[in-house]
Amino acid sequence: MTTSGLTFDTGMLIALERRKQRAWNVYREARNQKVPVTVPTVVIAEWWRGRSDRRDEILAATHVVASIDIAKAAGVALAKAVGVDAGMTIDAIVMASAASRGDVVYTSDFEDLEKLRAFFPGVRVLSV
Repeated sequence: MTTSGLTFDTGMLIALERRKQRAWNVYREARNQKVPVTVPTVVIAEWWRGRSDRRDEILAATHVVASIDIAKAAGVALAKAVGVDAGMTIDAIVMASAASRGDVVYTSDFEDLEKLRAFFPGVRVLSV
């Protein structure tokens, strides 16, 4: 795993919470290699349904970010990217966040995030 970092979207957090094998393999490898894992705050809001030991464990291993610049970049992408709409706001924030660091994104919503790659071409999107 050679990357500057990873950005997880809601689907990845849900997969971790449900102990999906592929998600846990990515998570463990990132931790073993000390690859930073970032989650935008809006993803936490979409995922969090109350405290649990598992959620606390997952969250503790991530770096949570919020940024006006990321929000602005996501808004511009929503306005300019082909085939996207305001319903993809969280996806756009995930992509803008990853682009700001050169991260790879792990998602269960591959098709929607791929639509945004036209605006964030440096972001690699992988399915979980």
